[in-house]
Amino acid sequence: MPTVDPLNLLLITSDQHRRSAAGCYGHPQAYTPNLDALAQRGVRFDTAYCNFPICVPSRASLATGRYAHELGVWDNAAPYIGQRPSWGHRLIEHGHAVTTIGKLHFRRPDDDTGFPDQRIPMHVKEGVGDLYGSLRPDVPRQRNYLNTAANPRVGESEYMRYDAATTRQAIDWLANEAPRHDAPWCLWVSYTLPHSPFVASAEDIARYPLENMELPVNFRSPYWPHHPHIDYIREQRIQSPNEQLDETLVRRTIATYLAMCTYLDRQIGSVLAALTGEGLENSTRVIYTSDHGEMLGDHGMWGKNLLYEGASAVPFLMAGPDIAPGRAASQPVSLVDLFPTIVDAVGCSLSEADDDLPGRSLWPAAQGDRLPERTIFGEYHASGCREAMYMLRDATHKYVHHVGDSPQLFDLTADPTETRDLAADPRSALRLERFEQHLRAIVDPEAVDHAAKADQARRVEAAGGLDAVTRRGPIAGGTPAPNQFRDC
Repeated sequence: MPTVDPLNLLLITSDQHRRSAAGCYGHPQAYTPNLDALAQRGVRFDTAYCNFPICVPSRASLATGRYAHELGVWDNAAPYIGQRPSWGHRLIEHGHAVTTIGKLHFRRPDDDTGFPDQRIPMHVKEGVGDLYGSLRPDVPRQRNYLNTAANPRVGESEYMRYDAATTRQAIDWLANEAPRHDAPWCLWVSYTLPHSPFVASAEDIARYPLENMELPVNFRSPYWPHHPHIDYIREQRIQSPNEQLDETLVRRTIATYLAMCTYLDRQIGSVLAALTGEGLENSTRVIYTSDHGEMLGDHGMWGKNLLYEGASAVPFLMAGPDIAPGRAASQPVSLVDLFPTIVDAVGCSLSEADDDLPGRSLWPAAQGDRLPERTIFGEYHASGCREAMYMLRDATHKYVHHVGDSPQLFDLTADPTETRDLAADPRSALRLERFEQHLRAIVDPEAVDHAAKADQARRVEAAGGLDAVTRRGPIAGGTPAPNQFRDC
């Protein structure tokens, strides 16, 4: 049975917004007044995570409430096609309108994903996606993340134009279509920023003087953490010690990223203002989150593809007329919680087929109830990853399991920036053992790693083999926006 009264739901998502890059999460410079106001009138989850730190698998988990390994969505060339029901299916089955505006990153609009009403959707390129990210484990070096970080610029990107169009269509929908629906509706407004390339307007960048930009955690190579698997990913995909960016350039890139967050915040503010202006604020709950974060130079890393906080931790805000304002919740949550949370919000019940979903409705927690103790799960099987990585996060610690390599362990209460790996400390032995037992109750790490590599190898071979995929290289600049928003 639903745990809250049925209301409309406005879901707003972004792409690559690291949790710390918002004023409401304590960033000393980030100018995000609309997200800050949303947090102030609702609840801010301080321990929220994606379940896979790249776009396509994360969005598959967000839609289905299931982990990527259950879906066979291993990378950005294995998009969701409807292989398991989404929360969209559940809402439509119960007569609720579901509309999406903006980026989905599934395969094609005509797949039965539970979202038949898609406005200006962005899906994987050519219905295939980024096969270069399926090459594992030994692939040519490729420095696209470093090159992207080295080229911040002033201007307007196709993603900015696309996000502005997403905002316009959302405002129009709230004004002209929301009133037509008797049953509670769900509108999913999905932005691309602050996903790279690093481009922002001069006005937004001017908010961020370079001298105020803090350098990343463990920015310089002598301080980089060393682990066989992490070193491999950094060397293959990001940078070597002799390829570091200078401090001024790093500060410019960080300033540009924060300016992109400000642009995103302005779009969100316009949609929330329209919600209020149309008289819908008291009949609509709002959720804001992102599909994954951005390393932004921490530990010598850029982009995502890792289980460090920069890439895996996401903002997660909830507000509504029945949510007490100004609260912070510390219990761990993740994007698979969205399925039961959204179904609950509009007054639906889960079906028997959903009994094994790993997530749970967050509305009771948003209203102040304490969730039972829980451990959050994440995984990674894609670009630059020699062997699979898995994450468990409980109330205090994060455990990262590397197939074939030693684990990592961080006490995030005492060490929130993950500068002290406790895995080699003999006093951690029992905690490590318990974490591994918990992990193996969720997944067979070695078997899933083998299955992922076999499926990826099959898809690479079907696309012409290693040489053909290598020659094509990765998708430059990320998945392109729909044609009408691209650069001329």
